[in-house]
Amino acid sequence: MLKAPTEFIEVFIVITTVLIFCLMIFITIIIHRYQVKQNAYFRNIETLKISHQNTLLQSQLEIQEQTFQNISREIHDSIGQKLTLAKLHLNTLDHSQGNGIAARIMDSVEMITEVINDLSDISKSMNSEIILNNGLIKALEFEASQLLKSGRYAIDFSVSGSPVFLAANSELVLFRIAQEALTNIIKHAEATEIKIRLHYNSNGITLIIEDNGKGFKSTEINFGTGLSNMKKRAGTLNGKLTTHSTPHTCTQIIIEIPLYENNNHV
Repeated sequence: MLKAPTEFIEVFIVITTVLIFCLMIFITIIIHRYQVKQNAYFRNIETLKISHQNTLLQSQLEIQEQTFQNISREIHDSIGQKLTLAKLHLNTLDHSQGNGIAARIMDSVEMITEVINDLSDISKSMNSEIILNNGLIKALEFEASQLLKSGRYAIDFSVSGSPVFLAANSELVLFRIAQEALTNIIKHAEATEIKIRLHYNSNGITLIIEDNGKGFKSTEINFGTGLSNMKKRAGTLNGKLTTHSTPHTCTQIIIEIPLYENNNHV
């Protein structure tokens, strides 16, 4: 007589177990889908954040380039012209009033000529139109020649691989990174030799700038804002910047820029 209730209980237990198992599977699927959506949401937020940061940085870079343009134009149009006029005035002075005065006039003319040439070089380095028109290799050659002309450094500049031209603005950003790296060497490194290596391959461009200066410890790797600015600039090109340095030996800065994302970079 007890057989039927026992069978009913067994069936009930089986059904309940199956339902609980199905419910657990359902809950697991729901949790998994929620996690997938949550991860996608956070990825989107991070992408938007990076995009926003890049947009802000790009705006800052554009403002900076405009400032460079204005300063370059001011150097060329105003300061350069005034110095040229001063030089002409000195040349029109009477040189026959004594060797001492004549010699001082000639010294002044030579100094003003040097200043005019230096300002012209600075103007060219800052003028983005000249850089955009001449391309990255010519711009780096010009910077190397300026350092060599200073008489303070032995310069080794080389290009390897088959050159692939980036979009003009991408080359400009990479050139500004190089300029900042060279400025850091001049200010901090106490170097006598500078190597600039530009290498092209099928995947991208690698720019290596190395000096034989005093180097720095890994704990000092974020000196000032220069390195941070260079890394941010490289980030706008989806590239990366790494540094290798040991005290009293050398510092090497490596900038790697992918080609596939920068041929149309604006």
